Amino acid sequence: MSVLAGIALVFLAVLGGFLLERGNPWVLMQPAELLIVGGAAAGIILVANPPSVLRKMWRGAAATIRRPAHARDPLIRPLRMLYEVFTFVQRAGIVALEQDVEEPARSAIFSRYPEFLADGDSCAFLCDSLRMLVIGVTTAHELDQLIELDIDVQRRGRQEPVHALNAVADALPGLGIVAAVLGVVITMEAIGGAPEAIGQKVAAALVGTFVGILLCYGVVSPVAARLENLGEAHSQFLQMMRVALAAFARGSSPLLSVEYARRSIPVEMRPSFRDLETAIRREAQIPPVPDPAAAAKGAPVAPAQTA
Repeated sequence: MSVLAGIALVFLAVLGGFLLERGNPWVLMQPAELLIVGGAAAGIILVANPPSVLRKMWRGAAATIRRPAHARDPLIRPLRMLYEVFTFVQRAGIVALEQDVEEPARSAIFSRYPEFLADGDSCAFLCDSLRMLVIGVTTAHELDQLIELDIDVQRRGRQEPVHALNAVADALPGLGIVAAVLGVVITMEAIGGAPEAIGQKVAAALVGTFVGILLCYGVVSPVAARLENLGEAHSQFLQMMRVALAAFARGSSPLLSVEYARRSIPVEMRPSFRDLETAIRREAQIPPVPDPAAAAKGAPVAPAQTA
């Protein structure tokens, strides 16, 4: 909601200053200028970007007005989830995790984290990485390289709507000038008429420039910067999981692997060790080691154990 509040503050400050100077707000109501600037900007977006980027822009714009998914407090939950996964693998073996990574929604571990399942990219990232360990076709070094490649691809994908919005922001002042030039052409046709009518046409022409510059620096550029920050936060979240997975694949204990991940988080977002330790002790639930004989007979599975 801070994005909406910021945009509202921009408009309130600009219009408030205009009113303090005894400006007539009705002069700014120029539908033709808005049509020229807004319609041309929409056309530029359609011409310059494929449908996949347009969808990313739409989803990204919606994401900017929601609470960040990777704030400081929520990071404790994925760290705890990684601890549960690693501890379960340590007790039951990596092969026992096969069903969890194939159907994470039905997993005894992942199903306890609906926000993680809702993040399809992160869920697929973790499950695909664990799947490489399950089938045993990679070393710790190769897994780290594979994860790094995935992070880079996702980062570039999240930069596409940012570049598109920045391109539109760069074009908006020019579109405002186009609207102003068209207004001047109309004004020149009215030369010789009443001074009041000519003054209104000049004012309407200048509104086009005003709209283009305001939308550029007051709306589109800040939204693009916000979207870029969200993309970097998501990349950092994937980087956190990469560090934990690489550490565990090298043979580190579950707690040490999670500590590696915690240390990789920027200081301003990093939960304290005490908070993480408390969350693990109080809330971590490790599924029981599956009993092949009991599973074959259809015996019920025991409830998850608290770490």
